Amino acid sequence: MASDAALSKQRVVAEAVRLADREGVGGLSMRRLAGALGAGAMSLYYYVASKEELLDAMIDVVFEEIELPPEQTDWQSAMRRRAVSARQVLARHPWAIGLMESRTSPGPANLRHREAVTACLRRAGFPVLTATHANWLLDSYVYGFALQEASLPFDTADGFADMAEDVFLPQLPPDEFPYLNESAAVLAAAGYDPAEEFTFGLDLVLAALEPLRVPT
Repeated sequence: MASDAALSKQRVVAEAVRLADREGVGGLSMRRLAGALGAGAMSLYYYVASKEELLDAMIDVVFEEIELPPEQTDWQSAMRRRAVSARQVLARHPWAIGLMESRTSPGPANLRHREAVTACLRRAGFPVLTATHANWLLDSYVYGFALQEASLPFDTADGFADMAEDVFLPQLPPDEFPYLNESAAVLAAAGYDPAEEFTFGLDLVLAALEPLRVPT
């Protein structure tokens, strides 16, 4: 068993993130975390005062992993890179999707991220209210896609093709579901990759926001 003296807040939070990645956040408890660290449950409260403080720190780790929108590029490219990075990070930490906007005591990485996103939109010419609308829209798209993607029964084009041929098509007789049957057959034959839907939708969102700018 590891000594409590070997603990640190960074180690406690990192182990909590690993547990959540593996088992989900629902079953995470201070006792469960202490067991994984080989420490006494009460000793964890020296580093995090409550489970809520632990969750704040865990979400901060997630925000730290998301690429900030780069400053030396146009706003659409910057926000696209940030959105793609957020999707990749949330694929590694799907437990975080429902918690990203729930923290009332955000950590430093969380605040840096939000400042950088707001700065990108404001410098691009979006007024304060419109920048807020854009931020909400982009985050809702990223989180919603990440949530849907995490629940899919396939994660590759080959996986989709196998599901379409072996599972979907047998449930879609063409006389009853002609359009669904056609779609499943055509997409499977074309090597359709559901992962490409993210950039398709993201580009539509960014294009729809462009006319709302007031360039300076």
